[in-house]
Amino acid sequence: MSDTPPPLAREQARLRWTRQVLDDDGALPQRASVDAGFRSYWRVSAGDGRTFVVMDSPPEREDVRPWLHRRELLLGGGVRVPQVLAQDIAQGFLLLEDLGPRTLAQLLDADNADALFDAAFAQLLRLQRIAAPAGLGRFGPALLARDAGLFDEWFLQRHLGLALDAGESAMLARMQQLLADNALAQPQVLVHRDFMPRNLMPAADGPAVLDFQDCVLGPVAYDPVSLFKDTAVSWPLARVDAWLARYHAQAGAAGIELPPLPAFLRDADWLGVQRHLKCLGIFARLNHRDGKAWYLDNVPRFLGYLEQVLPRHAELHPLLELLQRRVRPAIERRDAALPGTAGA
Repeated sequence: MSDTPPPLAREQARLRWTRQVLDDDGALPQRASVDAGFRSYWRVSAGDGRTFVVMDSPPEREDVRPWLHRRELLLGGGVRVPQVLAQDIAQGFLLLEDLGPRTLAQLLDADNADALFDAAFAQLLRLQRIAAPAGLGRFGPALLARDAGLFDEWFLQRHLGLALDAGESAMLARMQQLLADNALAQPQVLVHRDFMPRNLMPAADGPAVLDFQDCVLGPVAYDPVSLFKDTAVSWPLARVDAWLARYHAQAGAAGIELPPLPAFLRDADWLGVQRHLKCLGIFARLNHRDGKAWYLDNVPRFLGYLEQVLPRHAELHPLLELLQRRVRPAIERRDAALPGTAGA
């Protein structure tokens, strides 16, 4: 029998807590956004006109304490994170400052991207300079193996119905091992693991960084490349390379350990490939396991990221061939069978 309270009971608990902490019997939280996990966010107005955001993190599904611990770690390093104004760990409720309705992903365009990404670099460099505390997780072989399995299990098998033959499976395992070896060989820093514009909020002293509860010690190129391979906007490869070079120069000046620029750009490409494969698996899992079908809208973009970068690296061409020979036709067959799901 599930220990998860029914939705109505959770809604009532959230309403009671919000009204109590604001001392306002008329406060009525309205949905602000939903997380890929089990957290949800609710905007609420106080009687004096101020607005706040309630984070609802059901303790039986998603413990709020890792979020709070990582927040203190980042705050101590000067990273702009949301202010916590009240908390109830037992119930899984936090009252946060309201940073507005729009993320950086919704503000970015070709004209303002340079300035907005420079501001994001400033936060990222603060994060990367933080010494990882003892006991922090690592972007190590176990995590990489788990990530690698998502693409085959959820995207290829569950979503597309593809069963690779022995040769294809061996090739995919070799490609994943090459990507893992590259990640493990890089200088290691604190890594957000989802440092993308949709997790950055405009603020005068920011941008403010969100969704940081999964920070680990990991490869230095992971967060920089994630910033430019978001679910919202696809940028020309030459512009991404220029931004990565700009980050590389700023990070070097800030004392971050880095390889020379050509090696760093290769590392970023390879980490991007590792992440794109993982994300395709996650999008499929969110659809099939959690009923969040809208994540499949990201599939064409992330396949595009792979097909944009893989031709630059001869060692990874077998993976490109697999995408073109098996994956693309499987997507076309699925689209033909399910009208209205083009590219998903």
